[in-house]
Amino acid sequence: MTVSTEVREWLLDGDPAVRWQVERDMLGLPEEVWSSTRALVAIEGFGAALLGVQDADGRWAGGAHFPGGFFDAEEREPGQPWTATSWSLNQLREWGVDAVALGDTAERLARNCRWEYDDMPFWSGEVDVCINAFTLANGTWLGADVSRLVRWFPAHRLADGGWNCEAEEGRSVRSSFHSTLNALRGMLSYERTTGDTSLRETRHGGEEYLLRRRLLYRESTGKRVGDFVSEFTYPHRHRYSALTALDHFREAALLDGTEPDARLADAVMLVRAAQRPDGTWLQGAPLPGRTWFEVDAPEGEPSRWLTLSGTRVLDWWNAATSDTPFF
Repeated sequence: MTVSTEVREWLLDGDPAVRWQVERDMLGLPEEVWSSTRALVAIEGFGAALLGVQDADGRWAGGAHFPGGFFDAEEREPGQPWTATSWSLNQLREWGVDAVALGDTAERLARNCRWEYDDMPFWSGEVDVCINAFTLANGTWLGADVSRLVRWFPAHRLADGGWNCEAEEGRSVRSSFHSTLNALRGMLSYERTTGDTSLRETRHGGEEYLLRRRLLYRESTGKRVGDFVSEFTYPHRHRYSALTALDHFREAALLDGTEPDARLADAVMLVRAAQRPDGTWLQGAPLPGRTWFEVDAPEGEPSRWLTLSGTRVLDWWNAATSDTPFF
């Protein structure tokens, strides 16, 4: 582990949603230890608080991807609100809340929640690849019928290998780093939860799109695709970064039983360079928009979530390569 004892204790003093992952991924503690901590997420801290603001009809904030009334407001708040159903489900799932804690949420959403786009049924998804990726993962977790989405991703992959949220409206024929990573994470979550490997070939093809670009660069010019690759923030919501991408490739390699691809090396160097001498990573600028409550440090302060992600990525890479820790 590439962090000090002090940082380890600081991480273990965090919310159960962070703590169980530190116990599992950084400390390698027995399953009975981290699973016991994981069970706390639904009854205390972040998980319990977010479950506590769920609407009686199964939604959050009265909407699917946007709060109810968002498009009718005379003056809209800045940024994308992060309080509606899809974003809330993402958080609960990523924090490790057991689906049992949500009871009949899948059925209530099937009855009461429809997308803002064309009033489409919630568990069928819509036309946006990021929304469909979230819905594939969330529906699989909650036991909903996501068969339409399992078919959707292979059918909507672009010629260059990835996906783009703007492709369905005809605004782009080129893949996006952001959209592609969200698609990959949704498909990986589906496979890990169900054991169904029918999307694996499609996922591997999308991963190759990012690997050809070494997670950072434009294939046409070899230049950095944008500053966003080095802007590490939690929650990352839908936004791509080298750290979020590396964490996906770590999870994918563990599921597939493969070693890290050598083309990840530049992204690993970027993540190492952002690590502070004490082993932590600092919180970046949060994505603007309303939230239910804060779940990590303010901008510029050490982030438990980023430190968890950064450490497990570097530990995974170091264990499989000749590279040594940054400090």
